[in-house]
Amino acid sequence: MNELKEKANQLRADVLKMVTNANSGHPGGALGMADTWAVLHYEFINDKPDNPEWEDRDRFILSNGHTCPLLYAVLADKGYFPKEELDNFRKLGALLQGHPSTARGTPGVEFSSGSLGHGLSFGAGVALSGRLDDQDYKTYVSISDAECQEGQTWEAAAVARDKKLGNLCAILDYNDSQIDGNVSDIMDVAPLVEKWESFGWRVIEIDGHSYDQIEDAFRAFREKSSRRGRPTVIISNNILGKGVSFMEGDYKWHHGVLSTDQMDQALEELGVEGEWISSK
Repeated sequence: MNELKEKANQLRADVLKMVTNANSGHPGGALGMADTWAVLHYEFINDKPDNPEWEDRDRFILSNGHTCPLLYAVLADKGYFPKEELDNFRKLGALLQGHPSTARGTPGVEFSSGSLGHGLSFGAGVALSGRLDDQDYKTYVSISDAECQEGQTWEAAAVARDKKLGNLCAILDYNDSQIDGNVSDIMDVAPLVEKWESFGWRVIEIDGHSYDQIEDAFRAFREKSSRRGRPTVIISNNILGKGVSFMEGDYKWHHGVLSTDQMDQALEELGVEGEWISSK
């Protein structure tokens, strides 16, 4: 458990380094999801970094694509591409752009995500394809609470239930934050548990920073997943900017760049040593 917590903080540090080096990006949500992702990507996802196109791999779809620094940090750490690529985040022509793109041929990226709300539809198609192709891989889709303001999210939810996609798991980042304020103030999406249940999904609500709850949730999905059954959504109550005191819970860090002093403080609070490059 301590190793996973250390891994999550290292991922957070990598996110902050990427955004600060690029002088642009969305760090808050990525920091908030790091604990959940550490458990998923290092304990549950079945993949082969040395063979990204392996047919039997579990699929991970990042719908809330602005949080891609976290995905890039995970992929680099697992060996999909050299970690030095993280230093080129958001640079023109680089492998790692501000939103993931399959056109770049980035190993480990399954979906080109930009405009919010599309990922669950794509993920439902991927899950259905797996069943039709007689494959047993699982499909995980990361979505945000603000995406639940989008009609397409709920259309996808209805399709997944109708097609009985029991091999599909959505991980919902519930941090009540979007770029211009709190989700609950701009267009409240609550009550999310009841809404997803009404769409016929199996709902598991967790504290997104409790490793026991995170592990139990993914284990429950895998134990109950099937080619035909109820899709699962894990509603993860996360703190935006988790791990850095001046960022936690402040929607203004949905997007933003740390100053030199802030960066030094953040790395100290995360317990991560090492140099970072500033292009500012």
